Amino acid sequence: MDFVTAADGVRLAYDDQGEGVPLLCLPGLTRNMDDFEPVLDHYRTRARVIRMDFRGRGASDYADHATYTPPQEAQDVVALLDHLGIEKVCILGTSRGGLVALILAVMARDRLSGVIFNDIGPDIMAEGLAVIMDYIGKPPDFTSLAEAAAAMPALYEGVFRNVPAATWADFVRRIWREEGGALHLRYDPKLRDAVAPAFAPDFKAPDLWPLFEAMADLPVGLIRGAQSNILSAETAAEMRRRRPDMAFVELGDRGHVPFLDEPGARAVVDTVLERVA
Repeated sequence: MDFVTAADGVRLAYDDQGEGVPLLCLPGLTRNMDDFEPVLDHYRTRARVIRMDFRGRGASDYADHATYTPPQEAQDVVALLDHLGIEKVCILGTSRGGLVALILAVMARDRLSGVIFNDIGPDIMAEGLAVIMDYIGKPPDFTSLAEAAAAMPALYEGVFRNVPAATWADFVRRIWREEGGALHLRYDPKLRDAVAPAFAPDFKAPDLWPLFEAMADLPVGLIRGAQSNILSAETAAEMRRRRPDMAFVELGDRGHVPFLDEPGARAVVDTVLERVA
């Protein structure tokens, strides 16, 4: 793991391994680079896999929570690319990471060689946002990683199916830290304050479709969990209508978000990387 310093002095953690097409992995809202361990393990011989922790998450510095925004995170991505001397990169964006990719399509379009969306699109389901606000910033109820892993199948019943026990164990290890007989968040709890304004009665969500249209000549891919409460089937269908060439898979036994070790998910990544290369 290494660090780059953003323009405002915040240290951002990243990991850079492998050889080939630069593939920048951007995690979800409360997640971190460890989510992309399956991607690194599978692609390190075919791609330069760069994983990043957004500010306030993982090993990156906590900062003023007012800076925990997709536009600032997009600026941080550009700072990392400049630091590494990378002209163009293909982004694999999970949830929030995909939103950052949309912003980069208009803010730094010349830095993108392709984009793969993991269960995210220009429209976000209100149902999923409500679930996020129910847990974000709150400590987990479990006292150990083992207890948490054992609880996952029941907690996600009907949403995630056919998930090996080892995958659940990796999942909880990536999102929580065990210490002193309790589990702790691996992100700044003030992230809750950063996203709370989006739930104000007068909040008007921005139209992100023009940002998606800005990717018109880029190779793109979309991975959707069939039980997703963030990316609706209708939004995925509209993305496909606008980009009939988009690599696409819908994973029938996954919700928000797929683990990226699924064969269908890897097929989408393979297709986009081939087009980028």
